[in-house]
Amino acid sequence: MLAYIKGTLEMKMTEYVVIDVGGLGYKVFMSSIGMEKLGNIGEKVKVYTYYRVREDDISIYGFNSNEELRMFELLLSVSGVGAKTALAMLAVCTPSEFVLAIVSEDINVLTSIPGIGPKSAKRIILELKDKIKKEQQIQELEKIINELENGNLNLDDSVIKFEEGMKISKECNKMLENAEKKITILLNDENGEKKEENFETE
Repeated sequence: MLAYIKGTLEMKMTEYVVIDVGGLGYKVFMSSIGMEKLGNIGEKVKVYTYYRVREDDISIYGFNSNEELRMFELLLSVSGVGAKTALAMLAVCTPSEFVLAIVSEDINVLTSIPGIGPKSAKRIILELKDKIKKEQQIQELEKIINELENGNLNLDDSVIKFEEGMKISKECNKMLENAEKKITILLNDENGEKKEENFETE
């Protein structure tokens, strides 16, 4: 598994770049915006990578930050969303804008992506909203635990933080249960029905 690639930028094409690492050229697919931010030919670059292996294809996808990589991974977890659609979304909005659109259920942001219609946008929101909220709460819970472990709080603040942590933990479990129920209902409703929109299934 490749976490990142660091080397010399040798080539920029329409959909991918080539990065030389010790005489070996890596073909890395990126969004158009990602390639623009990467730098110029001949410069040293670093891209965070997603390594995908399929029966008929092995591909590397590159990103300028871990946040972009995580956004890409989240999109691939949605039923029917392929790598090309995920990269196209990265070219339109930043990870923070994407998270805001999901949490606020802003369909207009998602439908601005080529190939994503209203139904597709609703599916993305449905499958990712609770997951993103849970991740945010887990990060907050980890922050609280670190504060308690480091002993930077007085007794009263420690009690307050502990109670906040317990509340977040319970909300995370509840959200996970709700997400599973929603997805199960959605799949049952669509079972045997022809989809109105064709998602990319690469």
